[in-house]
Amino acid sequence: MKNTIKRLLGKLSLVAIAATAAPAWATSPVAPVAPATPSASTAAPETLVSMPAKDIKWREIAGTGGIRAADMRGSITGNGPYEAFVEFPAGKNNPPHVHTQSLPTVVLSGVFYAIFEDGKKVLYPAGSYYYIPGKLAHRSGCEPGANCVLFQYQADHFDLVPTKAQ
Repeated sequence: MKNTIKRLLGKLSLVAIAATAAPAWATSPVAPVAPATPSASTAAPETLVSMPAKDIKWREIAGTGGIRAADMRGSITGNGPYEAFVEFPAGKNNPPHVHTQSLPTVVLSGVFYAIFEDGKKVLYPAGSYYYIPGKLAHRSGCEPGANCVLFQYQADHFDLVPTKAQ
């Protein structure tokens, strides 16, 4: 009996030590990872982008039923990364779709909405942010009442791939 108690106390001590010890990730040295960028000798210098609101050039995106864009860097209809303002007419609805790449968005005016896989409509008034992972099926659009202006950017080209109704 005495030996059994000693063994149990020994095991409890080990459990207590393990429970109070810092997790491995908190004490393990982690070497910083350098970003994957070209060397200073081959990297193109960054260019200043300065666009006062009065100078923004809007254009309608063909085949979208009135959605307009103003490219800040790259082109939303091009083949690479971009940053752009996007304006949806009030009441404009997108059909069910996915984007190949993730799509971070800031709502600047109006009330934008999205309906995800759970079927619940989420409203995004001005000042809201959302991040849609690539290939996540959803519907989206602008609530009636006022046009919606968004700021969107992607590391690769924009696309809207129709899907079956949700």
